[in-house]
Amino acid sequence: MDNPSDDFSGYIMQLPDDCLLFIFQHLDCGSDRESFGLTCRRWLQIQNLNRRSLQFQCSFTILNFSSLSQTNTRISTLHLYRLLNRFQNLESLSLSGCTELPDSGLSLLPRHGSKLQSLHLDCCFGITDSGLSCVASGCSLLVILSLYRCNVTDYGLEALSNSCLALEDLNLSYCSRISDYGVRAISQNCRHLRAIRISYCRNLTGAGFQGCSQTLTHLEADSCRLEPNGIRSILSGGGIEYLSVSNLTWCTRVNGLVAINVGFAAKLRVLNFRSSRTIGDDCIMTIAKGCPSLQEWNLAICHEVKIAGWESIASHCHNLKTLHVNRCRNLCDRGLQALRTGCKRLSILYITRSSQISGVALEIFKLARGNVEVKEEEVMCICPHGAFRF
Repeated sequence: MDNPSDDFSGYIMQLPDDCLLFIFQHLDCGSDRESFGLTCRRWLQIQNLNRRSLQFQCSFTILNFSSLSQTNTRISTLHLYRLLNRFQNLESLSLSGCTELPDSGLSLLPRHGSKLQSLHLDCCFGITDSGLSCVASGCSLLVILSLYRCNVTDYGLEALSNSCLALEDLNLSYCSRISDYGVRAISQNCRHLRAIRISYCRNLTGAGFQGCSQTLTHLEADSCRLEPNGIRSILSGGGIEYLSVSNLTWCTRVNGLVAINVGFAAKLRVLNFRSSRTIGDDCIMTIAKGCPSLQEWNLAICHEVKIAGWESIASHCHNLKTLHVNRCRNLCDRGLQALRTGCKRLSILYITRSSQISGVALEIFKLARGNVEVKEEEVMCICPHGAFRF
């Protein structure tokens, strides 16, 4: 008598690929998905074609544990060549941490990168404009791209801007060889750009953002040498909601922020000025009056903000919910009193005790504003959920 299990396995093997694919897509457990591919070559092929994301164990940003490659941490061009040939429907690829990967490793993208929407190349020190040109020519559907610490220049960004028109999130932090020219190409051609990081790009003044799309809502430019005209350019699209410019190195006055007065920053909700030691009362008063939507403001270690600045915040920032004033040398009892009587929607105050603030003034603040959570730890501004997907 025939074994019933043999008949059952025979029926399974007769199922068309569409049915097997449907079964595979409903396997929630990662081990079950791996076991599926071990059944036979046909089932392995179905598993390979269904894979949408891939990253390696050397990546320091785990996007999805189920997408980890179980291989060694040194990724060669040949190894990547085999994987891209095997997984031809990838939508997300992370090569972050592949520090020795050369430009030639990306040479297959023009053939197998047409479906990629997310690509992470963080700390791929061997990737230059040549590799970025492969990305540009093969990944026209890219939405998310991270080039953190890559050795790319303006020429690579220009090639990218001519092909990857769907870009929304771009990380250029620590790309020390780029300038306003490359940023201008991106901001002018990629009109769906929503978020960009340019922190520690010391050759940028911000002028390249002039005429940027209104879709640009989130920008990080920490420790950049932004100029007043660059700030105006960043705000020129009118859509900025999150702006982080900590460690500003220039001394701004009102004329550097005229754009705020004329309404270009009306949507600004989160502003990070941490460690911008030269920003004074004139700048603070301009922003307080010109940003009615401001909900979080980090002024930690902003030593030149004095009584006039604190009083302006108290009088004009009606929607402010979170304020950082840690280690501000010129925040005194009178300034704290102004914040106590104003900012009616304030719910969190980050503050560090200093010689200028008496214990009595702080206790009076806590009693009068019992709904405000007073915290002594120093934190950065919180980027709204989903703002950066790098």
